[in-house]
Amino acid sequence: MTGEHSGGKREMLLVSDFDQTLSFNDSGIVLSEMLEIDGFEERVAGLSKIRLIQQGGELPYLLLHDPEYRRVRKEHLTEVGKRIRLKENIQLMLELLKQLDEYHFSFYVVSAAPEEVIQSALEGIVAPENICGTQFRYDSETGEIQSIIRVPAGYGKVVVVEDLRAKLSLSHDRIIYVGDGSSDVHVMLHVNRLDGLTIAVSENPFITQIAKRTILSDDALGVLVPILQDIAGWNSMQIRSFFNSGGFLLQNWDRVRTDWLTIRNAATAPEYDGGVQ
Repeated sequence: MTGEHSGGKREMLLVSDFDQTLSFNDSGIVLSEMLEIDGFEERVAGLSKIRLIQQGGELPYLLLHDPEYRRVRKEHLTEVGKRIRLKENIQLMLELLKQLDEYHFSFYVVSAAPEEVIQSALEGIVAPENICGTQFRYDSETGEIQSIIRVPAGYGKVVVVEDLRAKLSLSHDRIIYVGDGSSDVHVMLHVNRLDGLTIAVSENPFITQIAKRTILSDDALGVLVPILQDIAGWNSMQIRSFFNSGGFLLQNWDRVRTDWLTIRNAATAPEYDGGVQ
């Protein structure tokens, strides 16, 4: 049956971004610090300002075009992955999901970060074939990055998620997407429109206004809360009991709605004519 696991469980596709979603670090910052290259954030801001590339694809662009980043080789990217600080309990989160008797979760990482970085950082946690990052073509003699094969950023993430959904023969309401920033806007809008679940893990106003749920936690286990509530239909008592059975206590769990406001002095603000702005 379409969308059913061989064990009779309901098949779900769980997709997560990488930088600052499963990790605390941005791959580009870690790479720049390792190679002692200054001004990474300024370069990214400049690329974003001129809108030359999709948001999230700035590092691949710099690796291909910026003279200072042209010396990066595959082994540098692998080393960056080893230096990335991951959120706590990613592997345990995946193990606990297996305990949900009625569901089977296929977990994939879809990110514009270089694939070598993600594979190195998540080695032993996520299988390489379940990682969809930026892929490069390397010069066989010099090891230099020759071209970009794929960049899952912006609309590129939508394409990858759709390919995964088709591969698993799932309906759109079986997709859960977890992300943290502006590069996740397109895919979150896509998943929302087709009745999937979107989870933001940062206070970025571009996605907190789009994501169906926002979870702020330094622990990857936090993502389980909206999955257990919105997918499995559990109440707070059941969720607390589930965490307790795994040896964890939900010490602080505050559910609030956040309104983002900009307030100006009426004397200095532009005159409002009563229309929609």
